[in-house]
Amino acid sequence: MKKGEIHTGTIEKVLFPNRGLATVESSEDAETENQDSGVRVIVKNVIPGQHIRYRISKKRSGRCEGQLLEVLDKSPLQSEEAGCSLFPVCGGCMYRTMTYEDTLQLKEEQIRELLTGAIGAPAQQDRQHAENLPDSWIFEKIQGSPDPDGYRNKMEFSFGDAEKDGPLTLGLHKKNSRFDVLPVTDCRIVHGDFNLICRCVLEFCREKGWTYMHRVTHQGYLRHLMIRRAAMTGEIMADLVTTSRLPGGLDEEGEKKALDELAARILALPLEGKVTGLLHTVNDSPADVVKNDRTDILYGRDWFNEKLLGLSFRITPFSFFQTNSKGAEVLYRTVREYVGDVKGQTVFDLYSGTGTIAQVIAPVCSHVVGVEIVPEAVEAARENAGLNGLENCEFLCGDVLRVIDEIEKKPDTIILDPPRDGIHPKAMPKILAFGVDRIVYISCKATSLARDLPIMIEHGYRVEKVRCVDMFPFAVPTEVVALLTRNGSRP
Repeated sequence: MKKGEIHTGTIEKVLFPNRGLATVESSEDAETENQDSGVRVIVKNVIPGQHIRYRISKKRSGRCEGQLLEVLDKSPLQSEEAGCSLFPVCGGCMYRTMTYEDTLQLKEEQIRELLTGAIGAPAQQDRQHAENLPDSWIFEKIQGSPDPDGYRNKMEFSFGDAEKDGPLTLGLHKKNSRFDVLPVTDCRIVHGDFNLICRCVLEFCREKGWTYMHRVTHQGYLRHLMIRRAAMTGEIMADLVTTSRLPGGLDEEGEKKALDELAARILALPLEGKVTGLLHTVNDSPADVVKNDRTDILYGRDWFNEKLLGLSFRITPFSFFQTNSKGAEVLYRTVREYVGDVKGQTVFDLYSGTGTIAQVIAPVCSHVVGVEIVPEAVEAARENAGLNGLENCEFLCGDVLRVIDEIEKKPDTIILDPPRDGIHPKAMPKILAFGVDRIVYISCKATSLARDLPIMIEHGYRVEKVRCVDMFPFAVPTEVVALLTRNGSRP
């Protein structure tokens, strides 16, 4: 088998994350037609049972990877219509043509297999029997999102074109492309208000003849449109992100007048939610990310309200907040359940972000200490704790690796919600040295969890139970919550 060869095969299974296993059935190269039969190749962006055509893209150390060229036959799992004009070229909803129940089962099986490879198989018997086995753990049923469609409360849409020198578009990048931007008209992972606002803004910018910032020349005006919509309150905030280079023929006064005109058009839309803030952010960074050099308020205010589990949260344009509000309630209920009885205890919430988990736990414990490296997130956490009347929350700004050495209080329970790469190798021994009886680990990247759990087991902890929570319906990612207890301190 050589790089560049084209083969056909059927996807036997899909490993986490998004790694399909195809067995070579035939080759379009006559010289290798038979000799590679039965070889397994990793192909991404596939569904179990699909019959595909693919090109060998990598071959090293006996491992082969392929690039999907064409789906020859659908999988039996693909029983639904996508219902989205961007599927499958967008790539955001890999499993859109499956039933939601089948996607949950697929994700559950993927995480179970991944963790089994890391820490051994979970107990097949009931919990009571499992507790008599020293190395057993419980893999609980995956929890789905209350709203599989329209669940995202934040989207960052890009300006560009769908083809070179084509008309201006506003939407999402084409899968595996830095340049092509697909226009959004009927995206199913957001509320319909998002689509209405996108169409309105795109129509306005086309009328004005405004150009987007080219990713090579860095010339142009338009960059992104960020929309945030609270699922519980219906409040909407939209932020047009541009460069400081004014569109042709406009001075600063002309730009302000045009932006005020755009704001008026958005406010006139027949939206289900209520617009509470329209903003204009200037970003001259060459990187293709939403950054803030300056933000001006065109209408309303620069924050909106969301509610989770009876608590209120004030969310600013660039502050982190779980993108699936109703799914976050499911996730946080799981965390609260796994934390258990913490009455009278001090709880550390490490990698605390905007302090949402800390505030969910605060009413049932004595004191919560949150540690987060992003100053804006810490400020938001303190502000929201004040809004919710929580006086037993303390939020510290800094790297977990260093800050935990400076905290005078000692924890009784630790909650870990690290970034995608997991816990820093140098921070792990310090965290485990506290010797708390219970640790709850929330992972947004299961491969990082699979790497970290064996280390924690080596330091005297055992995995009690694990539960997946689907925060991203029809997409690849899955949140995973694990409860660990110190040997000899089982609940």
